[in-house]
Amino acid sequence: MRPLLLILLAFFVAAPAQAQVQAQAPFRSDRILVETRGHGPDVVLIPGLASTAAVWRRTADRLDDRYRVHLVTVRGFGPTDPGANASGAVSGPVAAEIRRYITQAGLRRPALIGHSLGGQIALRVAAADGRRIGRVMVVDAAPFFPSLISDGARSQDVEPIAQIAYSALLLLGDDALKNRGAALGADLGGASDALFGTLGWQGGDRRVLAQGLYEVMTADLRARLRDIVAPVTVVYGWSADGANPRARVDALFRAGYRGLRAPARFERIEGAEHMVMVDQPMRFQAAVDRFLE
Repeated sequence: MRPLLLILLAFFVAAPAQAQVQAQAPFRSDRILVETRGHGPDVVLIPGLASTAAVWRRTADRLDDRYRVHLVTVRGFGPTDPGANASGAVSGPVAAEIRRYITQAGLRRPALIGHSLGGQIALRVAAADGRRIGRVMVVDAAPFFPSLISDGARSQDVEPIAQIAYSALLLLGDDALKNRGAALGADLGGASDALFGTLGWQGGDRRVLAQGLYEVMTADLRARLRDIVAPVTVVYGWSADGANPRARVDALFRAGYRGLRAPARFERIEGAEHMVMVDQPMRFQAAVDRFLE
């Protein structure tokens, strides 16, 4: 009996120590990089197309004295190597890796903040993980980007333009998108800033950029909104100038998120275009603070 008791005691004493070692093991991924700063409730920041975690530095600086901030970079964006993102889909596998990171790092109901493509990735994570996600903020992102041009848009409507953009970026490099973004955007109704404009463009691997661009243009996540349990806040740039396409996005954003179980909270940031956190950093930070209250 005594040897058995010692074995049982050893098991229950050793088990937590082993779990602690596993929890502290560094996270390794061939799709994302994660930098962690600060202490407190968890906030995961996900950048958009061709952006790295650098676009969130100012936001992280304002949060890391109160929150544990997890800055994500998608491999293949900026100077990072593409890893497994060099072939196949990007958004879905990246979302899966963020979910794996949340589990391995022991995050408890984290808040997700994603910009543009990163906003769509945040929606994917929240749809798949249900009540494990505390709340979601999408920044100038729609579950289906062409719906910001027309509520009746369909994937097949934008497919030819998406193929052209993919080929141009793949063959000519990211300068092709920078220089021809306005023209491509005009083909989509003039809303070039929503898809091709100031995207915080840091370049990267052209295959990953081309695939990410294709996905942000064609992915339709509206049917997955019903699977999101966490409350959703939608922050977007807005203009009081009636000649600016941004003056007409209120109804389009609201229509895009009508499939959620609970109505989203909408915050428009006047004077901002696509890069809301860069265009109006103080107003954006105030919106983040309200979101995290």
